Amino acid sequence: MKRVFILLLFISFATLYAQVKVSSRTIVNPVFIRAEKNIVQTITAEITGSGFSRILDEIIIETGDKLTRNYLKSVKIFLAGEKNDSLLVMTGTIKGNRISLIPHYKLIRSSSTFKIGLEIKDGTPLDKFIKIKCPYIKISGEKYPVDKLYSDFRAGYCVRRPNDDSVKCYRIPGLAVSNKGTLLAIYDIRRKSAKDLPGDIDVGLSRSTDNGQTWEPMKTIIDITEPAGNNGEGDASILVDKNTGTIWVAAFWAHGNIGWNTSKQGMTPEETGQIVLVKSSDDGITWSKPSNITPMVKNPSWHLFFQAPGNGITLNDGTLVFPAQFRDSAKTPHSTIIYSKDNGLTWKTGTGAKSNTTESQIVQLQNGTLMLNMRDDRGGARSIAVTTDLGTTWIEHNTSRSALIESVCMASFIRVNAESPGIRNSLLAFSNPDSRKNRDSLTIKFSTDEGERWDKIPSILVDERNSYGYSCLTKIDEEYLGLLYEGKGEIYFVKIKIPEKALRAEIDDFLGQTSGSSVIRGLTKKDNNKTIAMHRGSNFTVTLKGNPTTGYTWKTAPFDSTIISPENKYKYKPSGNLAGSPGEFIFNFRGINRGVSAVKFYYMREWEKNTAPADSFKVIICID
Repeated sequence: MKRVFILLLFISFATLYAQVKVSSRTIVNPVFIRAEKNIVQTITAEITGSGFSRILDEIIIETGDKLTRNYLKSVKIFLAGEKNDSLLVMTGTIKGNRISLIPHYKLIRSSSTFKIGLEIKDGTPLDKFIKIKCPYIKISGEKYPVDKLYSDFRAGYCVRRPNDDSVKCYRIPGLAVSNKGTLLAIYDIRRKSAKDLPGDIDVGLSRSTDNGQTWEPMKTIIDITEPAGNNGEGDASILVDKNTGTIWVAAFWAHGNIGWNTSKQGMTPEETGQIVLVKSSDDGITWSKPSNITPMVKNPSWHLFFQAPGNGITLNDGTLVFPAQFRDSAKTPHSTIIYSKDNGLTWKTGTGAKSNTTESQIVQLQNGTLMLNMRDDRGGARSIAVTTDLGTTWIEHNTSRSALIESVCMASFIRVNAESPGIRNSLLAFSNPDSRKNRDSLTIKFSTDEGERWDKIPSILVDERNSYGYSCLTKIDEEYLGLLYEGKGEIYFVKIKIPEKALRAEIDDFLGQTSGSSVIRGLTKKDNNKTIAMHRGSNFTVTLKGNPTTGYTWKTAPFDSTIISPENKYKYKPSGNLAGSPGEFIFNFRGINRGVSAVKFYYMREWEKNTAPADSFKVIICID
């Protein structure tokens, strides 16, 4: 009896002396379709003092909403290792809002870190968030609290993974939207390693016809085989001609041992890197053979000339512009542009915007000026320059080397040509690793004053993890941007909702400079996509032609009824006395509050709601 008492006393004191401390950290990164790990949280258990070892009995995960429960495929617990993580336990069946994971892991170290990974199902909506929390973990029968609140994780899509199609690594994203609304993602197919050119590298394309929700199989769109020898193409940029619909992709062609450091003066593929173009006239389904434009754009004294990766733009006058870069006769790098005024038939080059700059992106400002946003090899911050003469001369912008920090990396820079938000096309967006030292914390920033300031609108941290760092933005529709970016061999896609504050800033800016009309003329189909300003209390009509005897009628899509009020349902006015003759659908509206709203109409049969409308009409109403 005495021995038992002493033993129990020893166990009691040892247990009291041993202390367990539990801490956790939520990781900001999306949860991707086609990614099996998706680490979103780490939990660390620290044991101090002496005593018997402890057992990690249970980890509890709770889902925060029905969407998460419907689309969560599995939850996994990994033990963090110095080099690799090891899977301890997973659940593949999600029932209810509470998930119990039983690792039954012996805590033999003073500190053990566990990672929570999520796997989501195909079809998870990319405009939604996965909501989870870990309320507690249980160690040797005792509960230790972890999270009080749910965390939201953006849903995304892993477009390319290492070893997809037996490819070692995918890099260098470019993204655009065709005139038909198709998302076009380009990237380097680095077949054997992650290394830059020269190497076995081609340019790949993935298409999405549903705003990034699903992606078609990869196409190889640039793969040069002649002349014989080592050929590689990469660092591509994509441009959609907004007037013709033609899609252009420019790429760096490296023949033999040609690369950034080995390219020489001259013009031939054996001497120097080449710039080639391919194009598609059928929405990216088929592509032309590469056309070498090096003789048009390269100075023979330069050691290298090629495009900058990402995307190009169509100017207001139809000029096509790709950002570009060259190494001069002294091998000093410069950012510049190439442009075409004849729909891509011929191309010309600007001068260097600034020394020691390389990969750049370009936008056209409201006054027609071009703004070039450049990677600067000096590090610390981006360089910015503007031109009014297509790069013949450049002026360094007042925000250069101060407004946008960087760690020497490619970045994306676009004008958000929104129609309902972005009334005057004044919203700019920028993405890069928001760090002076590392390629981590991929962040999107917004400017509502033509790039003068980037701190008025809260930025969006998309992915905090360290990565290769390159990214490319495009506008999907009136509410969302698309972002294509690199992991470490992966190509990821996410949809980013434009912040309401950014939209309101533009609306306020627009209305502050607009004097509305108290009488609005009747709007017709010729006013499609126009922006109309009016005073509160004003009435306006929309008249659209149609024929209800065919079963078709014009219907309004939901709009902001706090700003615009329909006075009554449409009236139909036939154009003649004959039965079955076409006529006019007349809608009446009244502006009731200050703000902006898009009003959309669709011409369709009532029983064909799931099919594309036969016609559509939209107008943007600004009320002051």
